[in-house]
Amino acid sequence: MADATIDRDGPPYRTPLRRPGVWAWMTFDFAAQPLFTVIITFVFGPYFVSQLAPDPATGQFWWSAAATVAGLFIALLCPLLGAVADRAGPRKPWIAAFGVVQVTALALLWFAAPGSPLVLVALLIVLAQISAEFSIVFNDAMIPRLIHVRSIGRVSNIAWGLGYAGGIIFLMFTLAFLAGSTETGLTLLGLQPLFGLDPALGEGARATGPLAALWYLVFVLPMFFLTPDRKPERPIGAAARDGIKDLKATFREIRSRPDLFRFLLARMFYQDGVNGLLILGGAFAAGMFGWSLTESGLFGIIINVAAIAGCLLASVLDAKLGSKGVVVMSIVCLVVATICIASTAPGFTLFGLLTFAPVAEGGLFASGAERSFVVYGMLIGLAYGPVQASSRSWLAQSVTAEEAGRYFGFYALIGRATSFLAPASVAALTAIAASLTDPVTASRIGMSAIIVFFAIGLAVLWNIRGPLRQEG
Repeated sequence: MADATIDRDGPPYRTPLRRPGVWAWMTFDFAAQPLFTVIITFVFGPYFVSQLAPDPATGQFWWSAAATVAGLFIALLCPLLGAVADRAGPRKPWIAAFGVVQVTALALLWFAAPGSPLVLVALLIVLAQISAEFSIVFNDAMIPRLIHVRSIGRVSNIAWGLGYAGGIIFLMFTLAFLAGSTETGLTLLGLQPLFGLDPALGEGARATGPLAALWYLVFVLPMFFLTPDRKPERPIGAAARDGIKDLKATFREIRSRPDLFRFLLARMFYQDGVNGLLILGGAFAAGMFGWSLTESGLFGIIINVAAIAGCLLASVLDAKLGSKGVVVMSIVCLVVATICIASTAPGFTLFGLLTFAPVAEGGLFASGAERSFVVYGMLIGLAYGPVQASSRSWLAQSVTAEEAGRYFGFYALIGRATSFLAPASVAALTAIAASLTDPVTASRIGMSAIIVFFAIGLAVLWNIRGPLRQEG
């Protein structure tokens, strides 16, 4: 494959979407997203907590611990992998190698039947998640050489939207045809689950593992066939050494730009909070209310639709209020939503200010507490897309085109470097509370740890200027 270097200043930049290689590159997000939407957040995660584990607190602890271990590996190895991506040359062989690990781990989730050792299932989740994140590092490294600098933001956002679409499509298929209710045995459409899957054995959730592996294999292929890759440039060892030197030099330079440094520091904390909510929110709800896969999946669809609406609204607000305004409003919204979530139990919300009578008959989101939780989930959906999109916009407006590549590389590292802290904090606080109170209350107390990460991020952001190009 020919080298994909382009003249970043010369060629037209309004036509990247006419190039098959660009669309093929964007299908990577479409291929990868079901792992995060369906496996981690809304289907397999809730199954792990509510059916595989003996009680919600134990399930939340082990699920948080798995996210913590994955985050530690990502934090330790992303600098080296980022250096390889910048200096060594071809990206596709690395994506293929990590893809093999990811697909194998996902396929083996089928064997995670009730009674399986939690530690082995958690290990499969760790392998799938770190392989996916490492693949993302190499996939992201393709875009500066594939697309003109002035088109990167547009193409990147379209790819992000395609990722959400892929997650929603896979989730809707799961709810409609795979995940039967443990009460009725029927899917959301009132059908018998495909392949005779038994809801009592969690087979609807377990089947999402191998099917997500197949989805990834099919939809990642266009990138391998159509997107140009770089030629080999340097040996891996030399590339890693030089790349790490570049990261150290960039870090020294960032400290001489205090507003940019504080923004990146703030993002490290509030992005940890976002990651914690996405990883643990669905599992928390399933453990709290005993939701079936149908309810957990429908909750996921609602959140993702709200996220798309939030991004559309933020695209207007960002132009009028600036990126800082959107980021701050989004963090405040996430703080409110997380407090409301932690204040909710099966019989009440807002710390008991609103109480609900027991529900005589079951049904989707039958209780007042469950409906309140769905509203809080919509608040999260409205905010978590914009806080990430406008953070990227903030950085893009704060650096020049010549330095954008290395700063966005550092930005990616910062976003992953401490991704284990929020899940670890939830796991630790849940474990401590479980020794003092009942499992439901312990789960609520554990989730409250996420509020601290948003609060720290907001405090660091508060007195700094927004992007210089907007301020000036």
